[in-house]
Amino acid sequence: MTANQSASASSLLSNRFVQAILMSTLFLQIGIWVRNIAILFYVKEMTNNDAFAVSLISVAEFAPIFIFSFIGGTFADRWRPKKTMVWCDLLSAVSILVVLFAMANGTWKAVFFATLASAILSQFSQPAGMKLFKLHVPEHLVQKGMSVYQTLFAVFMIFGPVVGTFVYQSYGIETAIGVMGVAFLLSAASLAFLPRDRQEAEEKQKSQVLEDIKAGFRYVWSSTILRKLGGGFIAAGLGLGLIQPMGIFLITERLGKPEDYLQWFLLVNGIAMIIGGVLAMSLSSKVSPQKLLAFGMVVDSLTMMGMGFSSNYWFTLGLQFVSGFVLPCIQIGINTMILQNTKESFIGRVNGILNPLFMGSMVVTMMLSGAIKNAISLVPLYVIAGLFFLVGAAVLVPLFKLKSGIQAEPKSAVGS
Repeated sequence: MTANQSASASSLLSNRFVQAILMSTLFLQIGIWVRNIAILFYVKEMTNNDAFAVSLISVAEFAPIFIFSFIGGTFADRWRPKKTMVWCDLLSAVSILVVLFAMANGTWKAVFFATLASAILSQFSQPAGMKLFKLHVPEHLVQKGMSVYQTLFAVFMIFGPVVGTFVYQSYGIETAIGVMGVAFLLSAASLAFLPRDRQEAEEKQKSQVLEDIKAGFRYVWSSTILRKLGGGFIAAGLGLGLIQPMGIFLITERLGKPEDYLQWFLLVNGIAMIIGGVLAMSLSSKVSPQKLLAFGMVVDSLTMMGMGFSSNYWFTLGLQFVSGFVLPCIQIGINTMILQNTKESFIGRVNGILNPLFMGSMVVTMMLSGAIKNAISLVPLYVIAGLFFLVGAAVLVPLFKLKSGIQAEPKSAVGS
């Protein structure tokens, strides 16, 4: 690491905002993973492994992204971001108390509400957090900051399930839900160390919510970078949705291994993400986010095709490592491009428009993946998924020559 890189990393980690947001994220990830694992095991136990009941957990987790993502983003642009995040964490903790009360009165199905409530509130707090990143992190440190942020997520992909399993199996569902509530409260306490919200946020002229929503769509459509990024989101979602449910069949049918070998693929993926996140951090000042994103998508496309063709377990496991290694490039590239090319007053709405594009396209192909596999087999399915990622990378190529920064948008696109 050069002296400049060391200085910039030190400057980033000494930033009061970065310290507070990382501490908050640490507690949130503990709460989320305990929630995910404990509720999964509990629902399986209470329903005797009913697949439909287990699928409702995913519905409670992902449905709010479609219903509340843009609404949450719009209000995140209108409300003071620090206060929004603190209140979301406090309300999540309150929802845990409601769940515990309901369970004490014999209503075990209330556990679904714990997932639903925190998923809804995250649609308000997540864009508020992005807005704070825009306000408090110098632009030359944004990409490095995103690298640290994503690396923390990768760490919990490995250790989160271990923590969740330990809490549930050792202490039961009530204690697990209690841990969730405490984690949300500690996250809110961490956010108290953030700088105060700017006073002008209160003095800003209030417009109608509907006008803000229309302005958000006009803003995205008027930006070449955001339009291209939206196209990349759709292509990536279509490709990822095809293979997301098929991993277990890759293990059992293509590689001829037992189902429990899937855990080693997940472990390798998490370790690779941590290493990739650290490397992406060191490259953040040298490589533009659009090139980082396109590189990740191209490499991921090749690994998808390779995993489809491969019938060798160790080679496929190696490709899984490569895929996890470049995933931080994709995540960091996306978040950095949004932050560097979006006005602070539009951060929430831009997130609220782009995220559902990815999730919506992914869900569409997830629903079709089983039928497509039965019709054309596993190998061409993985090839098609890889081609979708190549298309997404191709969409981004025209952006390579553009400099980072907010493009001027037509007056008609300007809202609150």
